[in-house]
Amino acid sequence: MCTYTVPVNLTLSVDEQLVAKARKKANAVGKSLNQLIRDYLQSLAGGDDPERSIEEFQNLSGRGHSRGWRFNRDEIHSRQD
Repeated sequence: MCTYTVPVNLTLSVDEQLVAKARKKANAVGKSLNQLIRDYLQSLAGGDDPERSIEEFQNLSGRGHSRGWRFNRDEIHSRQD
């Protein structure tokens, strides 16, 4: 089975001043306004946002200290009966 993604053009009615402010903010984060809106819609629809996933992973990652302990491959793969 093949899945094809077809882009859809969307027309919005938005105040010019709002668009100007939004473009400045988009530019400040290195994105286009179009990309920010796409990202928002993806988030709203419950899709996976790679940047948010990376941020969430970093937040969940341990920042602890191993105190010198290291994984031992043999111990990890040994079978316990």
